[in-house]
Parts: sequence; structure tokens; C-alpha cells
Amino acid sequence: MNKHLREFLLPRLTRRFWLRLAVVAAIAYGFFGHVCLPMRLQGASMEPTYRDGGFVFCWRPAFWFQAPRHGDIVMIRFAGRHMALFKRVVGLAGDTIAFENGALVRNGRPVAEPYVAGPCDWNLEPRTVAEGNVYVVGDNRAVDMDRHDFGEVGVHRILGKPLW
Repeated sequence: MNKHLREFLLPRLTRRFWLRLAVVAAIAYGFFGHVCLPMRLQGASMEPTYRDGGFVFCWRPAFWFQAPRHGDIVMIRFAGRHMALFKRVVGLAGDTIAFENGALVRNGRPVAEPYVAGPCDWNLEPRTVAEGNVYVVGDNRAVDMDRHDFGEVGVHRILGKPLW
């Protein structure tokens, strides 16, 4: 076995090695625990954009310096950081949102949504999004409205957005 390969695979357990290992572990914990959260997707509410059982990273800094915009996909804190909803922002504060025969209507105008899966027959009376909130909904609207988690949510509950 090559000397360099052996040193790489079987390093000497010196104080320097343990210090380096501790620093790498602390950086990895900080990065993957607070900045770039690994998430496993459960549920079909965002299909076909994201598949049930998929894996993504939630990029927390995405909204540190800018607010969410129409069309952004966001992860919303549901119960701590271990349970999050994965939805698309369709309305911002002050927008009036409605669904008419499955079509999203924002501020009185139908919105083109090429990412929506399946036929949709949702009907929902107009509602105005309150200050400090956004209106979110999944892309898979073939699911009955009463079985779908959607609606107004506080911006402070948004964890971030997926990296891809």
C-alpha cells in the first residue's frame, strides 16, 4: 500500500488529529444543523415538482436579506424544525387570493401555473393576505381541497427554500 494512502486511511491518532476532527465535526454540525438543513420529503402535495420520498437541502439564508416572492417554493416550520411543510408562495401581504373552478386568481386576475399537477376543481372565496404573512399551496391540486394543507402563514415561520 502506498505510504500516503496508508496515512490517509489509517492516520496516527495524535492530538492534532483529534483537534482537526473536532473542528470539522463542529463546522459540519453548524452548517447542516442551522444553515443547510437536510430534509426528506413525505407526501405528494408538491408533485410533480418534487416527488414523495425525495431528499433536498433547505437553504436557510435564502430569506435572510430578501422576502419571499410569488412562485418561491418554501419550507415552513410546522412543529419545530423536524416537521416542515413544503409549499409554493402564491400570495404576498395585501394580495387577494381565490380559487375559481380550480384556477388560482390573484388580485382579480387568473394566474398561469404550468407546474400544477392534475385537474383541479377547487373553489374558494377571495381572501386578503394579512401583513407579515404569505399564502402558500402545494402544486398537486388534484387532491381534494379538504385533504390539502394550504393557506396563510406567517413569514417568520418560513425556514428557507430548497437548494434544487
